[in-house]
Amino acid sequence: MIRAALTSLLARKLRLLLSAVAVVLGVGFVAGSLIFTDTLGRAFEGITEGTVGDVVVAASDSGEGFSTATISAAEVARFEDLDGVARVDGNVEAFGVFVVGENGNVVGGQGAPALAFNHNDAPNQLGRQVVTYDQGRPPEREGEVAIDAQTAERAGLSLGDDVEMVTAGQYPQIDARLVGILEFGEGGVVGASISVFDTKSAQKYFLDGKDVYSSVWLTTTDDAAPADVAKEAAAITPKGYTAETGAAVAERTATQVQEALGFITTFLLVFAGIALLVGSFIIVNTFSILVAQRGRELALLRAIGASRGQITRSVMIEALVVGLVGSTVGLVVGVLLALGIQGLFSLLGLDLSGSGLIFAPRTVVAAYAVGVLVTVLAAYVPARRAGSVAPVEAMREQTSESTRTRPVRLALEVAVLVLGVAAFLAGLFVVDTDELVWVGLGTVGMLLGLAFLSPLVGRPLIRALGWVYRRVFGPIGHMAEQNAIRNPGRTAATASALMIGMTLVALMGVLASSTKATVDQQIADSFRADYVLSNAVNQPFSHTLTTEAAEVPGVAEVSSVRYAPLEVDGERRFVQAVDPATVERIQTIDIQRGDADLSGSTVLISATRAGDLQPGDPVTVSLGGQSRELTVSGIYANPGSQPDVLVSLDTLSALGAPEADSSTFVFLEDGADRAQVVSGLEQIISGQPLVSLKDQADYAAEQRASIDQVLFLIYGLLAMAIVIAVFGIINTLSLSVLERTREIGLLRAVGLSRGQLRRMVRLESVVIALLGAILGIVLGVVAGVAIQRSLVDDGITELAIPWVQIVVFLVLAAIIGVLAALWPAWRASRMDVLRAIGSE
Repeated sequence: MIRAALTSLLARKLRLLLSAVAVVLGVGFVAGSLIFTDTLGRAFEGITEGTVGDVVVAASDSGEGFSTATISAAEVARFEDLDGVARVDGNVEAFGVFVVGENGNVVGGQGAPALAFNHNDAPNQLGRQVVTYDQGRPPEREGEVAIDAQTAERAGLSLGDDVEMVTAGQYPQIDARLVGILEFGEGGVVGASISVFDTKSAQKYFLDGKDVYSSVWLTTTDDAAPADVAKEAAAITPKGYTAETGAAVAERTATQVQEALGFITTFLLVFAGIALLVGSFIIVNTFSILVAQRGRELALLRAIGASRGQITRSVMIEALVVGLVGSTVGLVVGVLLALGIQGLFSLLGLDLSGSGLIFAPRTVVAAYAVGVLVTVLAAYVPARRAGSVAPVEAMREQTSESTRTRPVRLALEVAVLVLGVAAFLAGLFVVDTDELVWVGLGTVGMLLGLAFLSPLVGRPLIRALGWVYRRVFGPIGHMAEQNAIRNPGRTAATASALMIGMTLVALMGVLASSTKATVDQQIADSFRADYVLSNAVNQPFSHTLTTEAAEVPGVAEVSSVRYAPLEVDGERRFVQAVDPATVERIQTIDIQRGDADLSGSTVLISATRAGDLQPGDPVTVSLGGQSRELTVSGIYANPGSQPDVLVSLDTLSALGAPEADSSTFVFLEDGADRAQVVSGLEQIISGQPLVSLKDQADYAAEQRASIDQVLFLIYGLLAMAIVIAVFGIINTLSLSVLERTREIGLLRAVGLSRGQLRRMVRLESVVIALLGAILGIVLGVVAGVAIQRSLVDDGITELAIPWVQIVVFLVLAAIIGVLAALWPAWRASRMDVLRAIGSE
């Protein structure tokens, strides 16, 4: 039986290829996701291990670059007297220092940081240089700079060129000559931009010209243990700073990075799971068709003595081979998909183009485990059905796929749909917490239930499309309808694969449109300024620009907004800092208890984060090792569009946060000449590519663009599921054409032309595609509306259904149907009529 199964499989190489396509793409997505995340992890691992000294003295909490805590040169010198210390090096570190390219745009600025350091040749904990110079030399005086090779390439700069940089510090613009091109760390820059200055210049630009440093590295002697040196250093470390071994710092940072990367891994594997789910429908359908087409062959095997178990196992062996072949090819495809995912994420600033792909053993294990397991499980039901073939089937002229509805199976399928609807409704109308979880589970249940019951649900839709076909295409349309409805289970199963992808596409379309509509409404309600200075990703810019904007003739007032990660009573919160005198002009604060006073040492807490806090209660906020006790002046309602904590600009500055604004709202004097004011403001920001001047419409458009960027990323990942579904349609039509070889020959013999035959197959394909698209879009829109309603309290208050996009999706589904039918239709039209009529 094993030999018979393998012989049968090899005799039908085309069917083997078509069967393996879904496995290849699904496994490829899993492998590609793992390869990408392993590559990302290895790159960050190299950075964390290679960018720390033997002992590191740094601020207790750097606040992700939002702290300006410093240590004086005199305090740095004290570490030189410690036993076991070979050398001491002070480091100057700055964030938000962007290189401007030849095209006038900044390099980066879309997520990855832009960092600046002073040059020193201190070795890292591995005994190697953090920075090596491929070209040129280190900067030695003011007016010189070195940048990393990737930034130089993207900016179009070479040695000797003048480099223009923009910063969020006291010097909004820095001009220097490029004297060195460097390689940074062990893992490259991962999309970041690195600029290196001499120490005096770095202190001038980023530390107000004071002889102070951001952190200190202690290089130990060969006979000293870093842990012992760190312990001695801790005794003389100034308040707000800690001394740790570089290994401890690297391990902690690596843990934080892995937690962050865990989200990316999960995010990608969710889409890989979607692709595998779609692929499993294709595999089930493929093996169901194959079993039906081989019914007579299997019956003959039963007639000559093969048991039911042997027949079942022979089909499972075929599935195993398909899984192994598909997984092997999927690994190769995974490498290509990893490059594609790498390209998608590079658009968001996570650039791994300088890192080699990591092909870890776990990727191989996961690929074969997932590919083989999914294929074998998906083929189990068709294999059991194959084992139930009666020997008497061999006596019949032809066999067909069973279309009987089994009561137990039907009851289970209905139960899945009912439970999904129940959870969906519970999330909407019953539960008060975790509504989104219930709605999500309900959506999954309805999706699977519709997929299982699609033969029953899809029949009316096929009939409706058939009515159109008969009137538009005549007899050809009628035959296409009959072919689609001949086996509704097969048609519906193929359509279900596309339905899953279209459901998610429609759902994301509704959520994205609702989010954009909410942003538009919130801006319309709260945007009271005439103009705003900002950028799309809230990248901070120098407060000097705000000061200069306030002096432009015709400007009555400016109001700045800043953000920083603070610890509030020990919990990390992203805090918004505002000007108490003007805050009510730029946003509405709905106070529930207390008042909106932000003068002095006070803080406002949102109702969602307040817990047991009441007005008058103290809270401790800290940043970069500095702490202050503030008094809660009020609790405000947070619709999701505002942060959890509000403080004054003075409070944030007192904690050591840099004076860098995220946005500045500009109010004009009554009767001011707008054109003249705009000209003055644009002149101020002319050398700042990261900052733009916008009115309300432009500001709203900028916010919508950032949402679209994320949406396109999700659509790009969902495209794999759509591609698998397209191959499913090709697979079904191709196998169906093989199954109907004799029928096609007879149709050709009685006068059906090749063009009419191709049209018939295309129309049949369009039926399948539109069936999946219609079911998917309806469910996706319903789920999207429900999820939006459950997110009202989180700030997504407006519902918007993208009707134009939905029409576009339907048109694309019809185009998908036409494209999917090209090869099967061509093969059908090229059949030899006589051979087709004589086929078994």
